[in-house]
Amino acid sequence: MRRFKIKEDFYLDGEKIKLISGAVHYFRIVPEYWRDRLEKLKAMGCNTVETYIPWNIHEPKKGEFDFSNNKDIVKFVKLAEELDLLVILRPTPYICAEWEFGGLPYWLLNEDNIRVRSTDTKFINHVSDYFKKLFKIITPLQVTEDGPVIMMQIENEYGSFSNDKKYLKQIKDLMIQNGCTVPLFTSDGGWREVLDSGTLLNENVLPTANFGSRTKEQIGALDTFMKDNNIIGPLMCMEFWIGWFNNWGSELKRRDSKDASKELKDMLDVGSVNIYMFHGGTNFGFFNGCSYHNGIDPQTTSYDYDAPLTEWGTYNEKYHDFKNVISKYRSIPDVELTTDIKFKHYGEIKLKNKVSLFNTLDSLSKPLYNDYTLNMEKLNQGYGYTLYRSNVGKSRYLEKAKLVDCDDRAQVFVNNKHIITQFGEEIGENFSLNLPLKEDNILDVLVENTGRINYGASLISPKQRKGIKGGVMLDLHFQTGFYHYPLDLSNIEKVNFDGEFIPNTPAFYEYTFNVYDKCDTFLHLPKFKRGCAFINGFNLGKFSDLGPTLYLYIPAPLLNYGENKIVIFETEGKYSDSITLSDKPLYKY
Repeated sequence: MRRFKIKEDFYLDGEKIKLISGAVHYFRIVPEYWRDRLEKLKAMGCNTVETYIPWNIHEPKKGEFDFSNNKDIVKFVKLAEELDLLVILRPTPYICAEWEFGGLPYWLLNEDNIRVRSTDTKFINHVSDYFKKLFKIITPLQVTEDGPVIMMQIENEYGSFSNDKKYLKQIKDLMIQNGCTVPLFTSDGGWREVLDSGTLLNENVLPTANFGSRTKEQIGALDTFMKDNNIIGPLMCMEFWIGWFNNWGSELKRRDSKDASKELKDMLDVGSVNIYMFHGGTNFGFFNGCSYHNGIDPQTTSYDYDAPLTEWGTYNEKYHDFKNVISKYRSIPDVELTTDIKFKHYGEIKLKNKVSLFNTLDSLSKPLYNDYTLNMEKLNQGYGYTLYRSNVGKSRYLEKAKLVDCDDRAQVFVNNKHIITQFGEEIGENFSLNLPLKEDNILDVLVENTGRINYGASLISPKQRKGIKGGVMLDLHFQTGFYHYPLDLSNIEKVNFDGEFIPNTPAFYEYTFNVYDKCDTFLHLPKFKRGCAFINGFNLGKFSDLGPTLYLYIPAPLLNYGENKIVIFETEGKYSDSITLSDKPLYKY
């Protein structure tokens, strides 16, 4: 059995060890590529891999657990072990990670007045239920059980959220009660206030710091904090930020490799490090998170992070520069790469079918009637879109109508004709309605969940509940009588392309092509504006012409030999008679 101890330094089997780790999120990578990414991590000189464990993918519905396919954390950890890599796990209820709701499951929001990341009994009971299942799976992976897992985290940057030490203690105790026997740590920003708030003193929990610049200053703040509190332990940057994430409509964020390398050297001179991210990967599906910057600010499908490995797993300048720095602290092993990954330009693919959402609605969703509008969570829907439909009666002109307490993005239609689109803070502003038919004018409101906020005070905002929560006002009264169509698009194969296509409405577009050589490729969508895309039923994620990324990455394992089907859901009525599969990504600069 291997032994891992934290004293004045890290010790493995009685010998001091400098942890040189890289963050690799198994849930952002197709499992067929896990080995490739881990081999490249080892080949750069890292001896450890770190990963979060997001609660929301492992318990998608209350009491329903999933540890299969790209959620198979055990398989990922055992692959790391095969490559003689140590593993740091972060199984905390909250992860941030620019991930939907910071990893918290949407169904928590069905609890009225629940306060997440607190001692609220409702929240703690749900965490306890989840930990009972999760730790049965990860406990055997610990170094104390002859596995590769050396440390676990009890919360994530809690000092940037609260200073509730009772809560931190509860999470620690739950982890231990469920079988955690390896050393525990917290991670917070590199300044005094958050370290004071987010750490557990006198609980045998190692404090670590997160930062990406001013290394000497910020690791110095951690050092001073530990000395002031008589904490004996090594200095570690648990998230050494070497790049950054992107939001839709932002400039593409890039960080100078030489600058990042200098900071990495400064960190390794005094302690251990976890490079965040070594390989970012992709926010497949609807799991992109959302920032809050004077309004909601959704993050992109790409989680490239300007990491040493690109989103699609190739080396960039940082990889080689970091490898050179690491070589000064440990010998770099020779690693044979065992996964054959190729890129291919498949070219232009012609449109085969198209149909408006309104004319395939019933094949995709069974409507639920309620007198008043219900939010997504009350519909037991976590992600995607919800369409609200109501018969608003006879012909008339309404000078003002509005959506009350609605998140995040809403498109209003009357009799399949687009009236207005509102996003974020625009929602709630008045708009006019012209109802032309003598009887039975149909009002549709398509609401998109653009991603729940994953950081800061807004984590507990009412805006985390999606859809129409207040209602739809016509003149000065609330309209009643709504059919609710949940559209999480997990059943994309049920789109009925026999229906009519209506220009300038949300619609589905089908493209088919044959493959005889499965290679990685990039989906380019000229003339499309906003929506999401699927390859053989797999949700590749969202796209937007706002950029900065104008592609969706398609790993080869998602392709079939023979016929393949791409379905695009576009919400703005913009499309092209052809799409392109290229061997290179496309950006908006």
